Amino acid sequence: MTLSPLLQPTSFDDLPGWRGDRHGEAFAAFRLSARRALQQPYKSGSLGIDATAFEKAFDVADTADTFGDDTARAFFERWFLPCSVTADAGGSGFVTGFYEPEVAASPVRTDEFTVPLLGIPDDLVKIDDANRPEGMDPYLAFGRKTPAGITEYFDRSAIEKGALGDRASALAWMVDPVDAFFVHVQGAARLTMPDGSVKRVTYAAKSGQRFTGPGGLLVAMGEIPAAEISMQAIRAWFRRNPHRVDEILHQNRSYIFFRFAEVEDTGMGPIAAAKVPLTAGRSMAVDRLLHTFATPFFVNAPTLQAFDATPFCRLMIAQDTGSAIVGPARGDLFAGSGHAAGEIAGVIHHPADFYALVPRALVGTGTT
Repeated sequence: MTLSPLLQPTSFDDLPGWRGDRHGEAFAAFRLSARRALQQPYKSGSLGIDATAFEKAFDVADTADTFGDDTARAFFERWFLPCSVTADAGGSGFVTGFYEPEVAASPVRTDEFTVPLLGIPDDLVKIDDANRPEGMDPYLAFGRKTPAGITEYFDRSAIEKGALGDRASALAWMVDPVDAFFVHVQGAARLTMPDGSVKRVTYAAKSGQRFTGPGGLLVAMGEIPAAEISMQAIRAWFRRNPHRVDEILHQNRSYIFFRFAEVEDTGMGPIAAAKVPLTAGRSMAVDRLLHTFATPFFVNAPTLQAFDATPFCRLMIAQDTGSAIVGPARGDLFAGSGHAAGEIAGVIHHPADFYALVPRALVGTGTT
């Protein structure tokens, strides 16, 4: 593969705050992806970061004990070279935040718990070049199986009005449609059941349509100033305007279906698209079509004050993706689980510079 011109080699000395980061934390997250990739390799993104070029670094990470910060920094400097990532339209990239909500739920519908989290419908099918009907939007990765062939799946409005019938089972029921919507946005949640048990749901599939965020809609409508947009501001607007919830949320045609997942380690996040548990403050969602999972990214966002980095400049690992994460210099930072993590994630909306750590073999400075 040829490395994209959107990735331009630079040096570690050019990364603001590189030496001050806690690289051991990033290494621990990277090692999770290394061990997964050695069992089942990741696909390469279209920007030319070949997944097979990670193999030697993966081998070292797999057999190493937990590294201290200095040893971890030396590991990344030995096997990788930073490349600045150019945004599609030039200028800076952009970061947002996501988290794993913790919400009350019920295994059965009651007078209080009326909003379902649905499993995969029995007529939902994956779409690829082999089975895509002629003329169907090439964006759609899922469709509906019918006697006449595959067609576009029902959208959010139709599903919430009952279009599925008994085609999908409810995994659990929630109280608030806004809370349920944000579970869809985050793609995972920890559900606290009435008996005190905790179940985790995570993304399984989607209806396929493009994501339309309520924040952008409310800004365009003049309901919330652009400078004030955040998850908290959006939730506050819904509380003030409960009669307009469907009006706004149904403009996001995308609908998420879930599956149960074990809560094996309460200190870790959900297992995401890269098939490893997410690490708070170190895992990042990227555009999967462009980037390769397990790629380390050094993110410099001078105006962001989050986690314990002020300003934010730290090494993140590409371990998830999302419908709203589009473009080469676009990232979604995983903040953790629960309310406190949501408070962090909800205000991350900042310009950022991205540096992809590319295996040296791909930029002509290989090591052994």
